[in-house]
Amino acid sequence: MMSQTVWSLVPPVVTIILALATKEVYMSLAIGIFIGAFMFAGFSILGAIDTMFKIMSDKVGSNVYIVVFLVLLGIMVAAIQKSGASQAYGDYAARTIKGKRSALMVTMILGILIFIDDYFNCLTVGTVMRPVTDRFKITRAKLAYIIDATAAPVCIIAPVSSWAAAVTSSLPEGSSIDGFALFLETIPLNLYAWLTIIFMVVLILSGRDFSRMAKFEQQSGGTLVIPAEYADDENSAPVGNGKIIDLILPLVVLIGGCVFGMLYTGGILEGKGVAEAFADCESARGLVIGSFIALVFTFVLYIPRKVLSFSTFCSCFVEGFKQMTSAIMILSLAWTLSGIVGKDYLNIGGYVGSVVADNATIAVMLPALFFLVAIGLAFATGTSWGTFGILIPIVLAIVSNDTHLMIMTVAAVLAGSVGGDHVSPISDTTILASAGAQCHHIDHVSTQIPYVIVVAVSCVAGYLVDGLTGNGILGDATGLVCMLVILGYFLKFKSYKNAD
Repeated sequence: MMSQTVWSLVPPVVTIILALATKEVYMSLAIGIFIGAFMFAGFSILGAIDTMFKIMSDKVGSNVYIVVFLVLLGIMVAAIQKSGASQAYGDYAARTIKGKRSALMVTMILGILIFIDDYFNCLTVGTVMRPVTDRFKITRAKLAYIIDATAAPVCIIAPVSSWAAAVTSSLPEGSSIDGFALFLETIPLNLYAWLTIIFMVVLILSGRDFSRMAKFEQQSGGTLVIPAEYADDENSAPVGNGKIIDLILPLVVLIGGCVFGMLYTGGILEGKGVAEAFADCESARGLVIGSFIALVFTFVLYIPRKVLSFSTFCSCFVEGFKQMTSAIMILSLAWTLSGIVGKDYLNIGGYVGSVVADNATIAVMLPALFFLVAIGLAFATGTSWGTFGILIPIVLAIVSNDTHLMIMTVAAVLAGSVGGDHVSPISDTTILASAGAQCHHIDHVSTQIPYVIVVAVSCVAGYLVDGLTGNGILGDATGLVCMLVILGYFLKFKSYKNAD
């Protein structure tokens, strides 16, 4: 059996190499899935085919709320576009926002403000800011990076979010440790999240890019290139007389509806407090409830005022689904790959966990070691929640007698999980950032890899200092200085100026 062995690494590694080499993400995912299923089925072709589609059925079925949320949001976005509200907002923003820096800074701030859920963040920020960034010829790859960098990295340091609930619930059953209190203790020590935010601020203020993003910006030559699958056609052109308020009100209701939906699924109407309801919520189900409320509200807002005709609004159902087809397809394949390397099949997490548990003998190295393991596992599997769900129990088992070291190491696991998720081409959040920006997925992945590497290297330095000194603040400072030095070098000697 190849389950829980080094061979379990083969499917995600092959998928990632193929995706980056060929830029064909669908085929790369399909090949990786088949290889994994072929290995699990004892090299039987028929068994592999059966295994593939069984896993796909199970994984897509268990994630159906996310698919429904994407479709509902796509319909709503199509309606807003057809109403003319997006164009009205874009015209206003073009007059108000002065230059690329301002447009990117507003995008980042909006991403930070929408901290409830990373899926919701990616698609909402993309919907609102894409018309503005397009006006200033900001490439879709740069927009996708800003969206992605304000999704998971922000959610993982927000006490009230679906991520806080996921971390809290990842502690072993019967543990005497307060999961939420532990999560709060990790927030100041989550180097990847804080350094990513600072990295973005410096990058935006400098008006420069380096490495693959710089090459991408240079190749665009100041001309906005829109991927063919997202190019506007006559069916998506604005036909209504919508105003800015017709964009703002649906989005406000969407945000409020999603927050209420999460609280509702967590039992807020059953007498639970806000923190407890968020901790117990089903975030995907809550997003569906919120997006449905917002879609109904948009219908009521538009039809009586004749912003859109009834038939035009109904046509948005097809248009919205079309806009989300690419994201749904990639997500379905990514979920299937995640399933084939999951604990019920090749069990890549069990293999990595056993390697870590057997070799974790040097206490001072634990934060840096677990950060590297987490970033590698999240990159290979495309799931940060699955990664910290595997590694946190191992950390607690190894260092439960040293509270301070335990907090630093759990923080390193969360940081690495987000870092790996951020850069993985098969991560849900990475895929949705591409969809929100309407950018070629591989363009987004390839251009942000060098940026993630700079932050990740700085995190390793910071966590090494954490372990050696036992001082989290000193580790944070070391990581920050390391990142600023590396970033300063690249911006001074290897960068391309892209903003006014």
